[in-house]
Amino acid sequence: MKIAFDAERMKYPYTGLFEYCLQLGEALRKTAATNDQLAFYMRQEDEKFFSGNIEGLKQKSLHKFLFPRYQGIDVWHTTYQTSWYMPKDRKIKRVLTIHDLNFLYEKESLEKQQRYLKKVQKNVDRTDHIVAISEFTKKDILENLNTHGKPVSVIYNGCVLQTFPNYKNDQISHAQPFLFSLGTVIPKKNFHVLVSLLQGNPYDLIIAGKSDENYKQQILTEAGKYGVANRVKIIGPVSNEDKYLYYKHCKAFLFPSIAEGFGIPVIEAMSFGKPVFLSTRTSLPEIGGHLAYYFEHFEPAYMQAVFTKGMAHYEQTKPTSEIIAHAARFTWEKSAEAYWQIYKSLKA
Repeated sequence: MKIAFDAERMKYPYTGLFEYCLQLGEALRKTAATNDQLAFYMRQEDEKFFSGNIEGLKQKSLHKFLFPRYQGIDVWHTTYQTSWYMPKDRKIKRVLTIHDLNFLYEKESLEKQQRYLKKVQKNVDRTDHIVAISEFTKKDILENLNTHGKPVSVIYNGCVLQTFPNYKNDQISHAQPFLFSLGTVIPKKNFHVLVSLLQGNPYDLIIAGKSDENYKQQILTEAGKYGVANRVKIIGPVSNEDKYLYYKHCKAFLFPSIAEGFGIPVIEAMSFGKPVFLSTRTSLPEIGGHLAYYFEHFEPAYMQAVFTKGMAHYEQTKPTSEIIAHAARFTWEKSAEAYWQIYKSLKA
């Protein structure tokens, strides 16, 4: 059978959707049976991110309005819930991955929430099998969308963090002891609540990821209120090599997001056995499990107490091996095998 895999979102590097398409796409190639074919719907200039040669279906913005009629495709996998790109040919079975309905938690206006829901619903109406990346996302789908009785499966994301044991960057490995966070620096990530944790300890806070300048300034303004502005570093996107070192050398990983469909950085940090401190919002307790520490709310004194107690517990119990084992459960090969089962069920 032939699968078309929508990797259109790879036109936005340094994002979660870019990594999702790249890592799942590579894993689907590795786990494909000899008689199965994969074609990638994406811009031609982005094909270079995949290893070796791939079969490409050239993506164009015009396809929003006039979608091509592709021949010989059995299943089309739309990898983003509000994608504009989906075949109209009903002979082609369709899988839709819904990562989250985060707009329901981001203080958006009711009008905007309804507009987003309408767009997702349109894609749900046109698909044959829905995939959620967490049980929390599945719950949101069933409560807010009409699935028309179509199957809704949960397939967790995988995690593969490249390691560079011979790579050196003394600015990271010899840095002042630091706490680390990673993600697109936008309000839903809630990074500004972390600056209060720098009181009463020697740590710096390093936040990596593409930044919204207005929100970056909000974080720095908040840091100024606590007198720790010189210890908050918002460094922008980082290379895979530097990301590896930041995870390796950080004292703890912090992720207070208020809206996550999954949270791959959490698993990346846990793969190093690091203590992780998360919010209890949306999917994060499901992903971090009992080995993470949690902020139930963001009042500064309470957060400081959770952090201090969590770090002490981590030092006393030394759960490094258990944390690494937890992270190892999330592999892209498992994800790919589960997707292949769905693809094949649609042609049964």
